[in-house]
Amino acid sequence: MLLYEFPFNESVRTLLRVEHLFDRLDQLVQRDAALDHHFALATLFEIVELALRTDIKGELMKELDRQRAQYNAYRGNPAVSQGALDEVCGQLDRAFGDLNALQGKPGAQLFTHEMLNGLKSRLGIPGGTCQFDLPTYHAWQQGSAAQRRQDLLQWMAPVRPLAQAVALLLSLLRESGVPHKVAAQSGQFQQSLNSHKPHQLLRLRIAQDLGLVPEISGHRLMVSIRLLRADAEGRYKLAYEDVPLELALCA
Repeated sequence: MLLYEFPFNESVRTLLRVEHLFDRLDQLVQRDAALDHHFALATLFEIVELALRTDIKGELMKELDRQRAQYNAYRGNPAVSQGALDEVCGQLDRAFGDLNALQGKPGAQLFTHEMLNGLKSRLGIPGGTCQFDLPTYHAWQQGSAAQRRQDLLQWMAPVRPLAQAVALLLSLLRESGVPHKVAAQSGQFQQSLNSHKPHQLLRLRIAQDLGLVPEISGHRLMVSIRLLRADAEGRYKLAYEDVPLELALCA
């Protein structure tokens, strides 16, 4: 089953983008090739640019604080496991504390590093990272994989608390949705949403062997899904088929 996620607001959209970038970064760092580590740095720059462009640290801290208040309200509720509640509240406290300990914009200090700053300035130039343009970076790439990985982990450290906070918030959000079976009729599905319970994320699973791609749109009152299939020329068109889907709405 293929999983597709659709955010209903800008805040969750940003969380998913940050998660996507850290997933890519973590995979690239664990590899040994210099080329993989080059793209790891490019991904790290994307994360830092996102953090510099928006107040993601402040937004994450506000959401963590909101979640802490929400979960603490369950204290003493006999229907709630107090052990599990303590564990979640502890995770929220640690994530909040780690973010609060960050000085300034996450990752901004990377650009005081001469080699990294030079690399960042030339990544947007086609072929701009050739060895004659960046000899110090070329020398770094020729070092051992273990040393490059150690450097990468050190450079990632200032933004790692972002990854931990995002992973925790998205985990709690995803766990709030209960999957249920629905059916798309003639390739289309629509569902009205409860305006008194604003949903933040849609999670859709569809059988991979069907060869269908969902086109999802939605807002706080309605979600709509169209199922598309590529023709011989690679153009996607509506598939007029009845298709089973698994849907979860997370609030």
